[in-house]
Amino acid sequence: MKTKVFLITPPFTQLNTPYPATAYIKGFLNTKNIDSTQADLGIEVILKLFSKAGLQSLFQQTTYNLQPTTYNSKRILALQEEYLKTIDAVIAFLQGKNPTLALQICQEDFLPEASRFAPLEELDWAFGSMGTQDKAKHLATLYLEDISDFIVECVDDNFGFSRYAERLGRSANSFDELYKALQSNPTFIDNLLFSILKEKIETIQPTLFLISVPFPGNLYSAFRCAQWVKQHYPNIKISMGGGFPNTELRSLSDARVFEFVDFITLDDGELPIELLVKNLDPSDSEQAKQSKINNEYKRTFLLENGKVVYKNNALQNDYKQSEVGTPDYSDLLLNQYISVIEIVNPMHKMWSDGRWNKLTMAHGCYWGKCTFCDISLDYIKIYEPVAAKLIVDRIEELIAQTGETGFHFVDEAAPPALMREVALEILRRKVVVTWWTNIRFEKSFTQDLCVLLRASGCIAISGGLEVASDRLLKLIDKGVTVEQVAKVTRNFTEAGTMVHAYLMYGYPTQTVQETIDSLEMVRQLFEMGILQSGFWHQFAMTAHSPVGLYPEQFGVVKESESIGTFANNDIVYKDKTGIDHDQFSFGLKKSLYNFMHGICFDYPLQDWFEFKIPKSTIPYDFIENALLEEQDFQLKPSAKIIWLGGKPTIETFTKTKKETSWEMMTLTFHDKKESFSIQTNKEEGEWLVQMLQRTAVSNQKPITLQEIKKDFETRFENFELFWFSKPITTLHTFGLLVL
Repeated sequence: MKTKVFLITPPFTQLNTPYPATAYIKGFLNTKNIDSTQADLGIEVILKLFSKAGLQSLFQQTTYNLQPTTYNSKRILALQEEYLKTIDAVIAFLQGKNPTLALQICQEDFLPEASRFAPLEELDWAFGSMGTQDKAKHLATLYLEDISDFIVECVDDNFGFSRYAERLGRSANSFDELYKALQSNPTFIDNLLFSILKEKIETIQPTLFLISVPFPGNLYSAFRCAQWVKQHYPNIKISMGGGFPNTELRSLSDARVFEFVDFITLDDGELPIELLVKNLDPSDSEQAKQSKINNEYKRTFLLENGKVVYKNNALQNDYKQSEVGTPDYSDLLLNQYISVIEIVNPMHKMWSDGRWNKLTMAHGCYWGKCTFCDISLDYIKIYEPVAAKLIVDRIEELIAQTGETGFHFVDEAAPPALMREVALEILRRKVVVTWWTNIRFEKSFTQDLCVLLRASGCIAISGGLEVASDRLLKLIDKGVTVEQVAKVTRNFTEAGTMVHAYLMYGYPTQTVQETIDSLEMVRQLFEMGILQSGFWHQFAMTAHSPVGLYPEQFGVVKESESIGTFANNDIVYKDKTGIDHDQFSFGLKKSLYNFMHGICFDYPLQDWFEFKIPKSTIPYDFIENALLEEQDFQLKPSAKIIWLGGKPTIETFTKTKKETSWEMMTLTFHDKKESFSIQTNKEEGEWLVQMLQRTAVSNQKPITLQEIKKDFETRFENFELFWFSKPITTLHTFGLLVL
């Protein structure tokens, strides 16, 4: 019997699209002809729970075992027939199968309403910018959140749509609390999970069970799955990997963990899993025999003689990104994910609404210097870009497999040069895609590059503005300034690409004045219309970041040097400034919410806080002045010239002035929105038509400005005068790009 692998993502991550880790691993296993099946147990539990049968069971459980105590839950229980009547139709609507239901939902007399609907009148102004479908999705999301509140109060206080028992995974230095929870009777949600898992195991009959744990909110259910499989199928070997082990379990020493799993692997999973498969291979192949003799492992924890050991004795190097295959989303219920709109935030709406294929342009981060980031770990430290042609090959492969043309590139920070090449390849192949990714706000993102990216289908980008203070950005080693960020966000916005900024407060040594000044910078960015979305995060110190490794350099003190026997990442610390940064959280987030909706820019910053704050020291027109710049007339010879437009229609005519006549040419272009014309003398016009053909985006090899200049000067004089003339400037406005 050959090894059969079963990969799962345990509850819960996203409702609208699968987390990609199992699809990446399955894609790799395909290249090795290793039989594998995958499942997203999160969406499967949600669909089983949020169904007529699921809610009937839920309400019965409540009636028999635990009566609700709050008015809100009593109201939901009293309205149970309304929930049972509407739940299947609402889920189908959120799956995109029942769009006409939006008209009923928006009448606001179809769905039963509990406490989540209470502030609805306050949101009427926000709904004004929403279409019917989006408003209905938001109302349907509130309806599901009401049921979620009922579950938390009456059935399982650990429940959450995108995280389950998250508190048990957060800063779990000791395994004690999680271990104790795993000894208790399974919850209602656990039993739903077990019923699905039982069916999968019986159908697949795996020999190796792989559990991907991306976040703390997946940890409890991951161990519950492992525990159930150990109890009922003790011959199946179990391995755990993913984002949580990669960052949190690097110093694991608690042997009790291995009552549930046999292996825990770290970092890139391809080679560690391949070696596990070889070690477990029951066949007599030479490859399997050799692996067993050598007992080879790559970055793997296991139990030997009752003690946790870490083995990394395989001599084989990790696979290159070009060798890992295309993510494979087969087996997943792609047409059953549900799109929700939890909050009226443009980027969060994208995150939770619609199905996205996940891909990576480059492994790791090309910058790799930010002091708050885990730059000592391989997932950041080892930078390896994928060739643009291979990326677009994978795009086409995934479109054929999934039928979806939306792509989220999940890079730490997508490299500008590679983004350019990917965009060109997409345009050359005439592939219709919609995509977004995370970037650094660096100066490489010129106006022309942003136009190119938008033309290829880039609809949004997110990036870290972080503290919006030049002193702190330097301390972070971010490599950008606030002024530079403003110019980049302007370039993307003018190209038609939405911009989301990650914002941070409470960074070591950050003063109250700097926090208020950061808020003023953010206010001006939104007021200028060059930032559309944002989110404030409070700084957290992690064990693998420079701040965590060398806290004395950043003015903070660890409260303890002890290393936990289980998780070890989040570090409790004291900032020498003594400032209570928590107090700013509500005011920062409330002001941002209003700025995102284009209101309250004229409010004094003091109005957002219930305690005295200093006045901002930032000039009221700082961002406006940062955007005032003269045109750069410097020509970079190596710049690539790309023409995004089509072929012109040509008319010639004779122009006469004072008994002198010369031939002229009118070139008329038609783009998707409008038509425009330029005029030149006939000879330059003929040369220009040829040049546009040579620079067309469909050409495999772009030509440089130096080549164009050289060719021009074989026939004419003064290239610079021609290049900055009105006809060329007009073409630049309509898609003649200098990259």
